[in-house]
Amino acid sequence: MDINNLLIKHYLRNVLFITGTAYAGKTTMAKMLSDKYNLILCAENYDCVPDGIITKDRYPNIHYWQTMNAMNNWQEYINRAPDEFSKWMMDCIKEHEEFEIAYLMHISKSQTVIADTGLSVGTLREIAEYRQVAVMLSPQSMSVENYFDRDDPDKVFIKEQIMKADDPEKTMENYLACMAKVNSREFYDEWANSGFFTLVRKDTNSDTRQETLETLSRHFGLF
Repeated sequence: MDINNLLIKHYLRNVLFITGTAYAGKTTMAKMLSDKYNLILCAENYDCVPDGIITKDRYPNIHYWQTMNAMNNWQEYINRAPDEFSKWMMDCIKEHEEFEIAYLMHISKSQTVIADTGLSVGTLREIAEYRQVAVMLSPQSMSVENYFDRDDPDKVFIKEQIMKADDPEKTMENYLACMAKVNSREFYDEWANSGFFTLVRKDTNSDTRQETLETLSRHFGLF
């Protein structure tokens, strides 16, 4: 089945997308916007994949995640080579897109949704208007060096697994190299040159949350 992107765009008209690189403030802003304007929140890595649909032949990269999680084989996961990890992550994101789009179409029929999304630049260009998308970026050094500074459950869990490794220091070095690969300059430039509304986080010392919230609110037309 090949669905016209104009039809998808129509049904996603009530969805606002925040995307970009790690440690740029995407999760924080999505939550603050949701709270302030009573929006449905689809936070980072929100689950939109129904049970029983993922098969190895159709979704091999997402299926790896489910198999690895079921076997509790986290040491294999955190010790993957950076090139392998990055390719798998990008392929996962691509496989995940149809689930995310279908889910957002379903839940946004009568209320505005704010989504911390993993949809690609190309896909967002096809299914969303400029006013619906905000790109938030941070330098690679910031997104990698500060990766474990936040205490969200996913990062706490990964850090715990790293500390259980035979050589935690080597494993941490490898995992951060994976994050550097995922948040590469190429990836950064793709978003920076996407043509979408863009905010760049320049430091972690100043509290700019309210200022950023107001900027995003104006861009999204929320007031």
